Amino acid sequence: MIPEEAKLNPKLFDKDVEQVPIRKGFGEGLLAAGEADKRVVGLCADLTESTQMHLFRNKFPERFVEMGVAEQNLAAVASGMAAMGKIPFITSYAMFSPGRNWEQIRTTICYNDRSVKIAGSHAGVSVGPDGGTHQAIEDLAITRVIPRMVVISPCDSIEAKKATMAAAKTTSPTYIRLAREKTPVITTGETPFEIGQAAVFFDSSLGDPTSKLDAGIAATGALVYKALKVAKRLSEEGRKVRVLNISTIKPIDEKAIAALARQSGAVVTVEEHQIAGGFGSAVAEVLAREYPCPIEFIGVHNQFGQSGKPEELLEHYGMGEGRIYEAALKVMKRKS
Repeated sequence: MIPEEAKLNPKLFDKDVEQVPIRKGFGEGLLAAGEADKRVVGLCADLTESTQMHLFRNKFPERFVEMGVAEQNLAAVASGMAAMGKIPFITSYAMFSPGRNWEQIRTTICYNDRSVKIAGSHAGVSVGPDGGTHQAIEDLAITRVIPRMVVISPCDSIEAKKATMAAAKTTSPTYIRLAREKTPVITTGETPFEIGQAAVFFDSSLGDPTSKLDAGIAATGALVYKALKVAKRLSEEGRKVRVLNISTIKPIDEKAIAALARQSGAVVTVEEHQIAGGFGSAVAEVLAREYPCPIEFIGVHNQFGQSGKPEELLEHYGMGEGRIYEAALKVMKRKS
Protein backbone atom coordinates (compact mmCIF):
# COMPACT_ATOMS: atom_id res chain seq x y z
CA MET A 1 0.00 0.00 0.00
CA ILE A 2 3.02 2.27 0.42
CA PRO A 3 4.42 3.15 -3.02
CA GLU A 4 7.96 1.87 -3.34
CA GLU A 5 9.13 5.09 -4.93
CA ALA A 6 8.03 7.07 -1.86
CA LYS A 7 10.76 5.35 0.19
CA LEU A 8 8.91 5.92 3.47
CA ASN A 9 9.91 4.76 6.93
CA PRO A 10 9.50 0.94 7.04
CA LYS A 11 8.36 1.28 10.68
CA LEU A 12 5.65 3.76 9.69
CA PHE A 13 2.73 1.78 11.13
CA ASP A 14 4.62 0.16 14.01
CA LYS A 15 3.78 1.10 17.59
CA ASP A 16 7.42 2.02 18.26
CA VAL A 17 7.78 4.33 15.25
CA GLU A 18 10.32 7.04 16.06
CA GLN A 19 8.88 10.43 17.01
CA VAL A 20 10.78 13.70 16.56
CA PRO A 21 9.61 17.35 16.66
CA ILE A 22 9.22 18.78 13.16
CA ARG A 23 10.99 21.97 14.32
CA LYS A 24 14.13 19.94 15.03
CA GLY A 25 14.39 19.18 11.32
CA PHE A 26 14.37 22.92 10.62
CA GLY A 27 17.28 23.44 13.02
CA GLU A 28 19.29 20.67 11.40
CA GLY A 29 18.43 21.93 7.92
CA LEU A 30 19.47 25.48 8.73
CA LEU A 31 22.78 24.25 10.09
CA ALA A 32 23.39 22.25 6.90
CA ALA A 33 22.38 25.23 4.74
CA GLY A 34 24.79 27.44 6.68
CA GLU A 35 27.62 24.99 6.19
CA ALA A 36 26.92 24.90 2.45
CA ASP A 37 26.57 28.66 1.87
CA LYS A 38 28.29 31.47 3.81
CA ARG A 39 25.54 33.89 2.81
CA VAL A 40 23.05 32.14 5.10
CA VAL A 41 22.42 34.12 8.29
CA GLY A 42 20.04 33.58 11.20
CA LEU A 43 17.89 36.04 13.13
CA CYS A 44 15.62 35.13 16.04
CA ALA A 45 13.09 36.89 18.27
CA ASP A 46 14.24 35.62 21.68
CA LEU A 47 13.19 32.00 21.08
CA THR A 48 16.39 30.50 19.79
CA GLU A 49 16.21 27.14 21.58
CA SER A 50 12.46 26.76 21.08
CA THR A 51 12.75 27.26 17.33
CA GLN A 52 15.92 25.12 17.17
CA MET A 53 17.97 27.98 15.68
CA HIS A 54 20.49 27.48 18.50
CA LEU A 55 22.18 24.80 16.39
CA PHE A 56 23.05 27.45 13.81
CA ARG A 57 23.89 30.06 16.47
CA ASN A 58 26.35 27.75 18.23
CA LYS A 59 28.17 26.90 14.99
CA PHE A 60 28.06 30.34 13.39
CA PRO A 61 27.77 32.98 16.15
CA GLU A 62 29.15 35.66 13.81
CA ARG A 63 26.27 35.02 11.39
CA PHE A 64 23.54 35.09 14.04
CA VAL A 65 21.59 38.09 15.39
CA GLU A 66 19.35 37.96 18.46
CA MET A 67 16.67 40.56 17.78
CA GLY A 68 14.81 40.20 21.07
CA VAL A 69 11.04 40.41 21.33
CA ALA A 70 10.76 42.66 18.27
CA GLU A 71 9.21 40.63 15.47
CA GLN A 72 8.54 43.63 13.21
CA ASN A 73 12.21 44.61 13.38
CA LEU A 74 13.06 40.94 12.78
CA ALA A 75 11.41 41.05 9.35
CA ALA A 76 12.65 44.52 8.39
CA VAL A 77 16.28 43.86 9.30
CA ALA A 78 16.21 40.54 7.44
CA SER A 79 14.89 42.31 4.36
CA GLY A 80 17.81 44.73 4.49
CA MET A 81 20.28 41.86 4.84
CA ALA A 82 18.71 40.14 1.83
CA ALA A 83 19.06 43.36 -0.17
CA MET A 84 22.79 43.20 0.58
CA GLY A 85 23.10 39.64 -0.74
CA LYS A 86 22.58 37.57 2.41
CA ILE A 87 20.11 34.68 2.74
CA PRO A 88 18.37 35.42 6.05
CA PHE A 89 16.30 32.90 8.01
CA ILE A 90 14.09 34.41 10.70
CA THR A 91 12.36 32.45 13.46
CA SER A 92 9.79 32.90 16.19
CA TYR A 93 6.51 31.28 17.16
CA ALA A 94 4.21 31.34 14.15
CA MET A 95 1.69 33.38 16.15
CA PHE A 96 4.24 36.23 16.27
CA SER A 97 6.02 35.69 12.95
CA PRO A 98 4.17 35.83 10.56
CA GLY A 99 1.34 36.74 12.94
CA ARG A 100 2.52 39.96 14.58
CA ASN A 101 4.78 41.18 11.77
CA TRP A 102 2.58 40.36 8.78
CA GLU A 103 2.70 43.88 7.35
CA GLN A 104 6.50 44.02 7.50
CA ILE A 105 6.68 40.61 5.82
CA ARG A 106 4.26 41.77 3.15
CA THR A 107 5.89 45.14 2.46
CA THR A 108 9.58 44.94 3.31
CA ILE A 109 10.07 41.32 2.20
CA CYS A 110 7.52 40.22 -0.40
CA TYR A 111 6.71 43.58 -2.01
CA ASN A 112 10.44 44.13 -2.47
CA ASP A 113 10.96 40.47 -3.50
CA ARG A 114 13.63 39.78 -0.88
CA SER A 115 14.91 36.26 -0.37
CA VAL A 116 14.00 35.96 3.31
CA LYS A 117 12.98 32.60 4.78
CA ILE A 118 10.44 32.74 7.63
CA ALA A 119 10.19 29.75 9.95
CA GLY A 120 7.04 29.84 12.07
CA SER A 121 7.33 27.37 14.93
CA HIS A 122 4.71 26.06 17.38
CA ALA A 123 1.93 26.18 14.77
CA GLY A 124 -1.46 24.55 15.30
CA VAL A 125 -3.46 23.66 18.41
CA SER A 126 -0.97 20.92 19.30
CA VAL A 127 1.07 23.63 21.07
CA GLY A 128 -1.20 22.46 23.90
CA PRO A 129 -1.16 24.25 27.28
CA ASP A 130 0.21 27.51 25.82
CA GLY A 131 -3.38 28.22 24.83
CA GLY A 132 -5.26 30.07 22.14
CA THR A 133 -3.06 33.19 22.18
CA HIS A 134 -0.06 31.10 21.11
CA GLN A 135 -1.77 28.61 18.79
CA ALA A 136 -1.28 29.81 15.22
CA ILE A 137 -4.14 28.38 13.18
CA GLU A 138 -4.34 31.23 10.67
CA ASP A 139 -0.74 31.36 9.43
CA LEU A 140 -1.22 29.43 6.18
CA ALA A 141 -4.05 31.77 5.19
CA ILE A 142 -2.15 34.99 5.87
CA THR A 143 1.03 33.86 4.13
CA ARG A 144 -0.35 32.17 1.03
CA VAL A 145 -2.34 35.28 0.11
CA ILE A 146 0.82 37.40 -0.23
CA PRO A 147 2.20 37.64 -3.78
CA ARG A 148 5.62 35.99 -4.35
CA MET A 149 5.46 34.04 -1.08
CA VAL A 150 6.22 30.30 -1.14
CA VAL A 151 4.48 28.36 1.66
CA ILE A 152 5.72 24.98 2.92
CA SER A 153 4.19 22.72 5.59
CA PRO A 154 6.47 19.70 6.22
CA CYS A 155 4.98 16.42 7.43
CA ASP A 156 7.88 15.39 9.68
CA SER A 157 11.35 16.39 10.87
CA ILE A 158 13.16 14.86 7.90
CA GLU A 159 10.98 16.68 5.39
CA ALA A 160 11.44 19.90 7.38
CA LYS A 161 15.21 19.54 7.08
CA LYS A 162 14.94 19.00 3.33
CA ALA A 163 12.53 21.92 2.93
CA THR A 164 14.86 24.25 4.83
CA MET A 165 17.88 23.27 2.74
CA ALA A 166 15.87 23.61 -0.46
CA ALA A 167 14.52 27.04 0.55
CA ALA A 168 18.07 28.30 1.09
CA LYS A 169 18.80 27.63 -2.57
CA THR A 170 15.86 29.64 -3.92
CA THR A 171 15.45 33.38 -4.36
CA SER A 172 11.80 33.45 -3.26
CA PRO A 173 10.41 34.73 0.05
CA THR A 174 9.42 31.53 1.83
CA TYR A 175 7.34 30.56 4.85
CA ILE A 176 8.04 27.20 6.54
CA ARG A 177 5.44 25.99 9.06
CA LEU A 178 6.72 23.96 12.02
CA ALA A 179 4.95 21.99 14.75
CA ARG A 180 6.15 21.89 18.35
CA GLU A 181 5.33 18.38 19.55
CA LYS A 182 7.06 15.15 18.60
CA THR A 183 5.42 13.56 15.57
CA PRO A 184 5.99 10.17 13.93
CA VAL A 185 8.81 10.05 11.39
CA ILE A 186 7.09 9.24 8.11
CA THR A 187 9.82 9.80 5.55
CA THR A 188 13.47 8.83 5.21
CA GLY A 189 16.57 10.48 3.84
CA GLU A 190 15.82 8.81 0.49
CA THR A 191 12.23 10.07 0.22
CA PRO A 192 12.06 12.46 -2.75
CA PHE A 193 11.34 16.10 -1.93
CA GLU A 194 10.91 19.07 -4.20
CA ILE A 195 9.27 22.43 -3.53
CA GLY A 196 5.94 22.54 -5.37
CA GLN A 197 5.72 18.76 -5.79
CA ALA A 198 3.11 16.62 -4.02
CA ALA A 199 3.77 12.93 -3.33
CA VAL A 200 1.60 9.82 -3.04
CA PHE A 201 2.27 8.27 0.38
CA PHE A 202 -0.44 5.59 0.36
CA ASP A 203 -2.39 3.89 -2.41
CA SER A 204 -4.80 0.97 -2.07
CA SER A 205 -4.80 0.51 -5.85
CA LEU A 206 -1.04 0.08 -5.96
CA GLY A 207 0.05 -1.50 -9.22
CA ASP A 208 -2.84 -0.02 -11.17
CA PRO A 209 -2.44 3.79 -11.39
CA THR A 210 -5.58 4.09 -13.55
CA SER A 211 -7.78 2.22 -11.08
CA LYS A 212 -10.79 4.07 -9.70
CA LEU A 213 -10.57 5.03 -6.05
CA ASP A 214 -13.32 5.28 -3.45
CA ALA A 215 -11.78 8.43 -1.95
CA GLY A 216 -8.71 10.61 -2.03
CA ILE A 217 -7.16 12.22 1.04
CA ALA A 218 -5.03 15.35 0.61
CA ALA A 219 -3.08 16.09 3.79
CA THR A 220 -0.40 18.47 4.95
CA GLY A 221 1.87 18.98 7.95
CA ALA A 222 1.76 17.08 11.23
CA LEU A 223 -1.62 15.47 10.45
CA VAL A 224 -0.34 13.52 7.44
CA TYR A 225 0.40 10.63 9.79
CA LYS A 226 -3.20 10.47 11.02
CA ALA A 227 -4.41 10.56 7.41
CA LEU A 228 -2.17 7.59 6.61
CA LYS A 229 -3.51 5.58 9.55
CA VAL A 230 -7.08 6.26 8.44
CA ALA A 231 -6.25 5.23 4.87
CA LYS A 232 -4.78 1.98 6.16
CA ARG A 233 -7.98 1.28 8.11
CA LEU A 234 -10.19 2.02 5.10
CA SER A 235 -8.02 -0.17 2.90
CA GLU A 236 -8.31 -3.06 5.35
CA GLU A 237 -12.08 -2.63 5.09
CA GLY A 238 -11.87 -3.12 1.33
CA ARG A 239 -11.98 0.49 0.18
CA LYS A 240 -9.53 1.96 -2.32
CA VAL A 241 -7.94 5.11 -0.95
CA ARG A 242 -4.99 7.30 -1.88
CA VAL A 243 -3.17 9.76 0.40
CA LEU A 244 -1.43 12.72 -1.16
CA ASN A 245 1.17 14.49 0.97
CA ILE A 246 1.08 18.14 -0.10
CA SER A 247 3.95 19.82 1.70
CA THR A 248 4.00 22.89 -0.54
CA ILE A 249 0.81 24.90 -0.09
CA LYS A 250 1.99 27.55 -2.54
CA PRO A 251 2.74 26.97 -5.34
CA ILE A 252 0.41 24.00 -4.95
CA ASP A 253 0.67 20.90 -7.15
CA GLU A 254 -2.51 21.40 -9.20
CA LYS A 255 -1.79 18.46 -11.48
CA ALA A 256 -1.56 15.98 -8.60
CA ILE A 257 -4.70 17.33 -6.93
CA ALA A 258 -6.72 17.16 -10.15
CA ALA A 259 -5.52 13.59 -10.77
CA LEU A 260 -6.55 12.58 -7.24
CA ALA A 261 -10.03 14.01 -7.81
CA ARG A 262 -10.49 12.44 -11.23
CA GLN A 263 -9.61 8.97 -9.97
CA SER A 264 -11.55 9.18 -6.70
CA GLY A 265 -14.44 11.54 -7.38
CA ALA A 266 -14.37 12.46 -3.68
CA VAL A 267 -11.70 14.28 -1.65
CA VAL A 268 -11.00 14.89 2.05
CA THR A 269 -8.53 17.62 3.03
CA VAL A 270 -6.65 17.37 6.34
CA GLU A 271 -4.84 20.24 8.09
CA GLU A 272 -4.16 21.56 11.61
CA HIS A 273 -5.36 25.04 10.70
CA GLN A 274 -8.52 27.06 10.18
CA ILE A 275 -10.62 25.71 7.33
CA ALA A 276 -11.22 29.24 6.02
CA GLY A 277 -8.37 30.35 3.78
CA GLY A 278 -6.07 27.47 4.61
CA PHE A 279 -4.86 24.30 2.92
CA GLY A 280 -8.35 22.94 2.28
CA SER A 281 -9.34 26.20 0.65
CA ALA A 282 -6.29 26.00 -1.61
CA VAL A 283 -7.24 22.47 -2.69
CA ALA A 284 -10.87 23.51 -3.24
CA GLU A 285 -9.75 26.40 -5.45
CA VAL A 286 -7.92 23.94 -7.67
CA LEU A 287 -10.87 21.53 -7.83
CA ALA A 288 -13.32 24.32 -8.61
CA ARG A 289 -11.33 25.00 -11.78
CA GLU A 290 -10.09 21.56 -12.73
CA TYR A 291 -12.50 18.90 -11.44
CA PRO A 292 -15.41 19.85 -9.15
CA CYS A 293 -16.34 16.98 -6.85
CA PRO A 294 -17.62 16.35 -3.29
CA ILE A 295 -15.11 17.52 -0.68
CA GLU A 296 -14.93 17.38 3.11
CA PHE A 297 -12.63 19.55 5.23
CA ILE A 298 -10.80 18.44 8.37
CA GLY A 299 -9.45 21.36 10.38
CA VAL A 300 -10.53 24.05 12.82
CA HIS A 301 -13.98 25.45 12.07
CA ASN A 302 -14.09 29.17 12.91
CA GLN A 303 -12.86 28.88 16.50
CA PHE A 304 -9.90 29.98 18.58
CA GLY A 305 -7.71 27.46 20.35
CA GLN A 306 -7.52 26.84 24.09
CA SER A 307 -5.25 25.25 26.69
CA GLY A 308 -5.12 21.49 26.91
CA LYS A 309 -3.11 18.42 26.07
CA PRO A 310 -2.15 18.30 22.36
CA GLU A 311 -4.02 15.09 21.54
CA GLU A 312 -7.09 16.19 23.49
CA LEU A 313 -7.18 19.45 21.53
CA LEU A 314 -6.86 17.68 18.19
CA GLU A 315 -9.83 15.50 19.12
CA HIS A 316 -11.85 18.42 20.50
CA TYR A 317 -11.45 20.44 17.31
CA GLY A 318 -12.33 17.53 15.04
CA MET A 319 -8.89 16.62 13.75
CA GLY A 320 -8.52 13.13 15.22
CA GLU A 321 -8.42 9.89 13.28
CA GLY A 322 -12.09 9.19 14.00
CA ARG A 323 -13.21 12.43 12.39
CA ILE A 324 -10.99 11.89 9.35
CA TYR A 325 -12.49 8.41 8.97
CA GLU A 326 -16.04 9.78 9.24
CA ALA A 327 -15.28 12.48 6.69
CA ALA A 328 -14.00 9.85 4.25
CA LEU A 329 -17.18 7.78 4.61
CA LYS A 330 -19.32 10.90 4.24
CA VAL A 331 -17.62 12.08 1.08
CA MET A 332 -17.86 8.60 -0.45
CA LYS A 333 -21.60 8.60 0.23
CA ARG A 334 -22.02 12.05 -1.29
CA LYS A 335 -20.54 10.99 -4.59
CA SER A 336 -22.71 7.87 -4.94
